[in-house]
Amino acid sequence: MIDIRRKEDCVGCRGCVQACPKDCISFDEDAEGFRYPKVDLALCIQCGLCERVCPVIHRYPPRLPEKVYAAKNSDSSVQSRSSSGGVFAALAAEVISEGGVVFGARFDSRFEAVHDFAETFEGIERFIGSKYLQSRMGDCYSAARKFLKEGRRVMFSGTPCQTAGLARFLRKDYGSQLLKVDIACHAVPSPKVWRDYLSHIAGDNEVRSVSFRDKRDGWSDYGLCIDGGKAGGETRRLFFEPHSENLYMRGFLSDIFIRPSCFECPAKRGRSSADITLGDFWGLSRNYPLLYARGLYSLLLVNSETGMEALKKAGIEMAEAEYKIAVSANK
Repeated sequence: MIDIRRKEDCVGCRGCVQACPKDCISFDEDAEGFRYPKVDLALCIQCGLCERVCPVIHRYPPRLPEKVYAAKNSDSSVQSRSSSGGVFAALAAEVISEGGVVFGARFDSRFEAVHDFAETFEGIERFIGSKYLQSRMGDCYSAARKFLKEGRRVMFSGTPCQTAGLARFLRKDYGSQLLKVDIACHAVPSPKVWRDYLSHIAGDNEVRSVSFRDKRDGWSDYGLCIDGGKAGGETRRLFFEPHSENLYMRGFLSDIFIRPSCFECPAKRGRSSADITLGDFWGLSRNYPLLYARGLYSLLLVNSETGMEALKKAGIEMAEAEYKIAVSANK
């Protein structure tokens, strides 16, 4: 039975809730805005499934990537909407083209992050771009298992702990049918802090879009941009601030309001079981100046043959890089 005595021992993946056959595990916010499981002892049958799927109790071993690349989407319009090189969009589009399903994080109507799935090219647009807060997983693990059992190809993208949680929940190797993509994750900040901050910035104004990685001043000087609506249906800018000056981003990057488990991350150093890890290729201008001159690239770690095959199908522009050089600016 799941019994969280230290908050550092729960990543909030919600795998235990979805695995419970008696629906006896609730998942509620604490005072900091993070969600934790709580078992109803009157309903629990002591089956142990919740413990079996926990990525904190059952951790994958650390591993190094098989290949490292600087990579980008050849479509410049996709790049402009993405956080960096637009690799996620290319991988997702290839899965959709085969009749598959893509899971990722999107904003809900309150501009909080939730996990969802898409079965169309239009649907994956909602997953493009960084969301710097912890997403609610809902029943996405159960939905992914359902699609896999139906024989459909599935791409799951999320943080390393969310990806490890899915793999533990499935308890089966689906091979190339399942493409697991995680991100080079700094940490996950509190949804409650974001909720209060957005309310403070927007006030009574309608919020129509949020971008944590607005690149108007360049990729390295990205900023937080919030757009709203006004009479006549037009969109107007409510707020923009470079990330280095923005209170929310500074607090997040300084680890002031991140989830306690992030300080003891059970899924870093390649322990998520992901086939591909995506990130920003910080240090590209210094270490690979010729590549930097050709455009904006993502950092891409290939961890399995499934990941490599997916990249070949997606037709992404890639240039091989050295692991030690790549991680020197991406700790």
